[in-house]
Amino acid sequence: MRGSAVARNYAATLFELAARDSSESLFSDLIEGISELYSQDVSLQRFLDAPSVTPSAKKDVLQQACAEHAPALFVRFLLVLVDRRRQRLLPNIAAAYRDLLDENANRVRATVTLPFEADETVQTEVMGTLKRHFDKKVIPEFQVDERILGGVIIRVGDALLDASVRRQFERLRRELHQGAPQAEFAFQSKSTEKIRQSQEETT
Repeated sequence: MRGSAVARNYAATLFELAARDSSESLFSDLIEGISELYSQDVSLQRFLDAPSVTPSAKKDVLQQACAEHAPALFVRFLLVLVDRRRQRLLPNIAAAYRDLLDENANRVRATVTLPFEADETVQTEVMGTLKRHFDKKVIPEFQVDERILGGVIIRVGDALLDASVRRQFERLRRELHQGAPQAEFAFQSKSTEKIRQSQEETT
């Protein structure tokens, strides 16, 4: 089973644990926090990933770090990850858990790329359009990329809408490039036909 599929399975398990006492949002904050810590703290990452460090030592560190801040169910979940040597999946699990939380709340996250800084009016218009399209609450993240020249690029999950001017130029260039040989062939065919007709008339 691929890593992403395994991460989704663990995220689903964590979500079920959280739902037992309506702690979905709390568990989201916790898994995001531990994932961010694991990704950014090189020392912690090396410690948890080191084959020379026993699982018992790793679990002791996690229990001490989380005992005062996280419910016992969440801590137990982390210990199972260490036992199964799945701690490297923490960032993927956090992302998959966030997707489950969004789905449960009937919302989607969108990355909106524009060639300029989006003011409040533009943001409101984009959010309204996306909400009508998906029929869900939209959590947008606006980015600026001057290279797209104009238009907009929107990514929601695996779906991508590229309505940028740069994309349109690239499409036009491909069409022109693909059409050029055909146009040349058509011209040559017509020229050949005219020569043939001229030769027939002279004979």
